[in-house]
Amino acid sequence: MKIIIGLGNPTKEYQGTRHNVGFSVIYALSDEYDIRVDIKKHKALIGKGIIGGEKVILAMPMTYMNLSGESVRELMDYYKCDSSDIIVIYDDISLDVGKLRIRAKGSAGGHNGIKNIISCIGTQEFARIKVGVGEKPKHMDLADYVLGHFSKDEQPVIRESTKKAADAVAVILAEDVDAAMNKFN
Repeated sequence: MKIIIGLGNPTKEYQGTRHNVGFSVIYALSDEYDIRVDIKKHKALIGKGIIGGEKVILAMPMTYMNLSGESVRELMDYYKCDSSDIIVIYDDISLDVGKLRIRAKGSAGGHNGIKNIISCIGTQEFARIKVGVGEKPKHMDLADYVLGHFSKDEQPVIRESTKKAADAVAVILAEDVDAAMNKFN
């Protein structure tokens, strides 16, 4: 079983923001594979299903971004999974809008949600899909930027990239992280 975790913030005010792109990918997977993500459990909204013959849990932590690790730890403990069984999807300001970067492991790179996951599970060794949300403008506060919405021009690009990120999850499940990196990076 694999746990696919999209990072974001709960409540309607954060829907469609740069920081919630991980949730957007979970919604894309939910639609594509007919997996309802509506069970409140493990400090998350989860859904159980199958993608490419693999049993999966789709999860959106409801802890707010900076405490995402609490939910990830609970999910891993309950389903008796280790870090090799999780895929985390999140926003990255160092990538252009819509660009994907897939990694088998790595540091938090300044992302507070990933910092908290690493702290809670005790390792950096987990697959991740970073979705580019663009670099913060010089005059803008980082929090305001990532909690802001995509421009009208960026919206079709980010919709396409969430679909590609969902496709990358399927490749990771069917093959491995290296195959997804070769196809999508």
